[in-house]
Amino acid sequence: MAGLANARVGAPEQETVRVGFMPLTDCASLVMASVLGFDQRYGIRIDLRCEMSWSSVRDKLCDGALDASHALYGLVTGAHLGLGARRRDMAVLMGLSQNGQAITLSRRLASRGAVDGPSLKALLAVTERRMTFAHTFPGGNHALLLSYWLAAHGIDPQHDVRLVTLPPSQMVASLEAGHLDGFCAGEPWSARAVQDSCGVTAATSQQIWRNHPGKVLGASADFARRKPRTCIALVAAVLDAARWIDADEAHREAAAEVLASPAYINAAQELIAARLLGRYQDGLGKSWTDPDRLRFHGDGDVNFPWLSDAMWFMTQQRRWGMLKADPDYLAVAGAVNQVDLYREAAELSGTPVPAGVMRSAVLLDGKRWDGSDAAGYAASFDNGMMNTTALPSLRSEPD
Repeated sequence: MAGLANARVGAPEQETVRVGFMPLTDCASLVMASVLGFDQRYGIRIDLRCEMSWSSVRDKLCDGALDASHALYGLVTGAHLGLGARRRDMAVLMGLSQNGQAITLSRRLASRGAVDGPSLKALLAVTERRMTFAHTFPGGNHALLLSYWLAAHGIDPQHDVRLVTLPPSQMVASLEAGHLDGFCAGEPWSARAVQDSCGVTAATSQQIWRNHPGKVLGASADFARRKPRTCIALVAAVLDAARWIDADEAHREAAAEVLASPAYINAAQELIAARLLGRYQDGLGKSWTDPDRLRFHGDGDVNFPWLSDAMWFMTQQRRWGMLKADPDYLAVAGAVNQVDLYREAAELSGTPVPAGVMRSAVLLDGKRWDGSDAAGYAASFDNGMMNTTALPSLRSEPD
């Protein structure tokens, strides 16, 4: 396959690619691309680097300490627009996942009847204390999904509650210690809160938006421009790994075993496997198998860098005042999302590519998103666009 890659697009400009990841279940396709040798098929070696905060991922992508990384979509668009740090041209090489995040409420809130959005709103109405909810990065996926979920239930995330930033691995301990009333993060940390009996799953992210964009493979635009053949080889390798994971339940079990290692997530295999397989327990006695579980390939639907996906994150950054004016949503998405590069990698790996660059969905509040009028969509919400104050952090992290 390396020979085929060379014949089609030429040899990669560099053999070893430094790729960051956070210890989360949705890093699986990057890990398995390395562990199973899919990278070697295309003439590269993925050198995985474990990171402990999303701000570190952003900074290392921007300063060149990482060539590419498992990244929050909103982190990449935010860095490109200069949110929270010096602006840097950025690139989304591909999507890595859809679905598979969750909003967790503390067992203490559940004991007082708050187990979902409406009951949380009712409890807030009779509670004088301002509740604290954590996400993983200002303007990132979890911050925006949490805010969307709260607002959809009539809770203003900027005034009715306090939002703070924490690395995902610290969420459960902070919840158990009473520092948090809830959090939004990737797995396996919501499952861990249920297992440890300190939290309940109030909503999965796929209930907010079915097949929503999850993590992406991010890079600086400079790296994508200087090393296009390396990027194509990297994307093709991850596409092969993503296809392998989604192909069989046994492959998901095997991926969970690998991810459980201290080198990756450092958590119990069964904890990772349960929600990777779509087997949910909410901590309140309900169990179900979710057909909209975390997915990695979906015949390429997961991986295509949809322009509308990048635009949605920008509309929410605008909604909550992180962007003081509407950007040229379509132009920014077209600059960030490396559609042409992705198509070459998809051809190399035999992955279907859609004809268009936009997709549509209806979110939990009934609003349709299709990218056709991004500025109108951002302005259509009853709340937001008022507070431009940076979200506070529970611990000091460089922004």
